[in-house]
Amino acid sequence: MRATATSAPGRKRRLPVLRVSIIARTGQRYALYVRRKLRAAIRLLRPAGLRELCIVFVNDQQISRLHRQFMAIPGPTDVLTFPMEFDAAGRGVSGQIVICVPQARRNAAEHGTSVRDELLLYALHGLLHLCGWDDRTDRQYRRMHRMEDAILCRIGVGPVFYGSVRRPDHRASRSSRALHARKGRHP
Repeated sequence: MRATATSAPGRKRRLPVLRVSIIARTGQRYALYVRRKLRAAIRLLRPAGLRELCIVFVNDQQISRLHRQFMAIPGPTDVLTFPMEFDAAGRGVSGQIVICVPQARRNAAEHGTSVRDELLLYALHGLLHLCGWDDRTDRQYRRMHRMEDAILCRIGVGPVFYGSVRRPDHRASRSSRALHARKGRHP
């Protein structure tokens, strides 16, 4: 995907290509939609420095293994984000977003959203983390989810997080919030 940015009045410069790939071990039918809509979100965000993004759709068992391994929390979660490579300034240049399709199905049913929009929400959430956004405090959490919904509205999807019947203080893994505060990191 190529984007342009204005560097001076009347002049445009090309932003580097951000490659987006999706590996769908489950939920293959949602991959094209998520990729297409996420590309539209990327055009809005224009993430500086990020060059490669890999999204992996997995099942409960696979996400549970990663959740335990990297966060020391048993059981499934909705999404885990992993910066993979960094530039000299410490900014992420590539990342992987691992999304649990069965968790998206459960959350979509609980919150009255579609599975594909729930998956898109998780992909966008991971992308924002790779762009430097955080949600460790209540204020950051609200700000990040408002930004997700604003982007989703601008790309024609509509609000998914606050637009659903989800409680504003809902967190997929309450125990992960305490862990993030202790360890100073977030998936």
